Amino acid sequence: MGHIVVIGAGQAGASLVARLRKDGYEGKITLIGAEPVPPYQRPPLSKAYLLGDMALERLYLRPESFYAEQDISLRLGQEVTAIDPAAQTVTVGGETLAYDDLALTTGSDPRRLPAAIGGDLEGVFTVRTLADVDAMAPAVVEGARALIVGGGYIGLEAAAVCAKRGVQVTLVEMADRILQRVAAPETSDYFRALHKGHGVDIREGVGLERLTGTDGKVTGAVLADGSELAVEFVVVGVGIAPATKLAEAAGLEIDNGIKTDAQGRTSAPHIWAAGDCASFPYRGGRIRLESVPNAIDQAECVAGNMLGAGEDYVPKPWFWSDQYDVKLQIAGLNAGYDRIVTRQGEGQSASFWYFKGDQLLAVDAMNDPRAYMVGKRLIDNGKTADPDLVGDPEFDLKALMRA
Repeated sequence: MGHIVVIGAGQAGASLVARLRKDGYEGKITLIGAEPVPPYQRPPLSKAYLLGDMALERLYLRPESFYAEQDISLRLGQEVTAIDPAAQTVTVGGETLAYDDLALTTGSDPRRLPAAIGGDLEGVFTVRTLADVDAMAPAVVEGARALIVGGGYIGLEAAAVCAKRGVQVTLVEMADRILQRVAAPETSDYFRALHKGHGVDIREGVGLERLTGTDGKVTGAVLADGSELAVEFVVVGVGIAPATKLAEAAGLEIDNGIKTDAQGRTSAPHIWAAGDCASFPYRGGRIRLESVPNAIDQAECVAGNMLGAGEDYVPKPWFWSDQYDVKLQIAGLNAGYDRIVTRQGEGQSASFWYFKGDQLLAVDAMNDPRAYMVGKRLIDNGKTADPDLVGDPEFDLKALMRA
């Protein structure tokens, strides 16, 4: 009947094994996760869960009983130490498991501050796993002073939650502006104003020189401009890196993640990859997408291909971020844009439309689900929009769908 082993029990791994059963695979399935809990949602960790608005059980993608009901062997709290592509085996918990096909859904790891500048002091946190957030939660109390390192979405979401809890927040971003790597200046301006309105001290173009501590616990920070801060805790949000260590050790080809073909195959026979850890062909190049929708869609596509579907994965990228009472929804990929069209709505509602020449590439929509929906539909269908119409607040965007 065969045996499919999946390494990595996050969103991609959970989606892949569920799709295998849904598509009729009757062989043995083993899902291996390094964390001691069933697969869970990561986005609410730094928001609803940290705020105490979501119970642990609600984080789980499926009840633990689902895996038993589907005859999926769930091995939690166990790390795979080796993959042998030639023998088609993996080593986990001192045991060797044989596989017919192997899927790597190992996700990504947060980048950490070097120990040389205080990165290993107590009170320095990353926001990636349930354990990370559980460790940080006791520090997030009213009146505490926090430093957020990094002005990307991870750092900004952490800043929002801390500010809502009454923490005094300073956020430092080494680049000239927050969100510089991922968004237009207009989106940066929007979120800078939002955070400053909630009392967050945002310092752009300023790096962290070092953290200071007493008795092994962080107590302060020295910034690159010479200023010093007293802090009770630090949140590091300086990005993530694909988790490729196992794949590299097994000799798989790496190219900004585990390199796959359009259907999810790696450079080794019978080994596949999906989710944050995988890079794949896209529009003549190669990309890696860090998002929940990609983890689900790519994993489900790979599951089908493991069973012989033979379908190329064609992403329809979308992302979201929740900060205070603002929901940001992003459709498309903005790489290569040369023009931004602003559509102002009521109150905090606004959207920024990215064009390259006459072609619509992406939309950032803040509290504007209609702009997001219309933009996503156009982008997914390879269509564009008249920039002058988009920028006219009196124009009904839905008319673009009928064009």
